[in-house]
Amino acid sequence: MLHSRHFSLNEANSLLNELKPYINEMIELKSKLNEKGYDVFRHQYFGGEGPNGTGTFPEEMERLIDCIKVIASNGIMIKSIDNALLDFPHIRANGEEVYLCWVYGEEDIQYWHRVQDGFPGRKDIEEL
Repeated sequence: MLHSRHFSLNEANSLLNELKPYINEMIELKSKLNEKGYDVFRHQYFGGEGPNGTGTFPEEMERLIDCIKVIASNGIMIKSIDNALLDFPHIRANGEEVYLCWVYGEEDIQYWHRVQDGFPGRKDIEEL
């Protein structure tokens, strides 16, 4: 198994609802940093002049890291910050480890995919 923690569909949906304020804030903060020209993956402005010319990270970056830590510390995989693509490790009835998959805008978890298939391989939760 790749993951030590696995979620039932009910557990994942419940946790998702608890974390939605952090998820919403994560998306908003990433958008603000994009508007400012800040590259969160390189921790620098696109102009290449250090993080922001002051030797510290923007306040939005510090808060974004906090939100990511809260979400990830629950065993959830963040596949995209921009649109909050999240995977929740799950064990199917046949013993296969898969991901329950959710993306911002969906009401609850409606899809899953095999570990190796990723987002393009999403299937309806009824096929789980």
